[in-house]
Amino acid sequence: MNDVLPVLAALVPSVGVGLLFWVAMRYIVRADRNERAALARLDAEERRPDRSEESPADAPRDDRERKADA
Repeated sequence: MNDVLPVLAALVPSVGVGLLFWVAMRYIVRADRNERAALARLDAEERRPDRSEESPADAPRDDRERKADA
């Protein structure tokens, strides 16, 4: 038992730093993924034809009408 404690004491800092690195990288990757998704939504919205030129009677009022038209 006396031989195990120094080994554990030597490994704890390395494991702690490894966990901190893993958490930081996880948040960075998630933030990048969310940013790419937001940019993709913005690009898709910009590529979509402008519906303001249609008359209000021609424009679908909600998602159910859009799905019914498809």
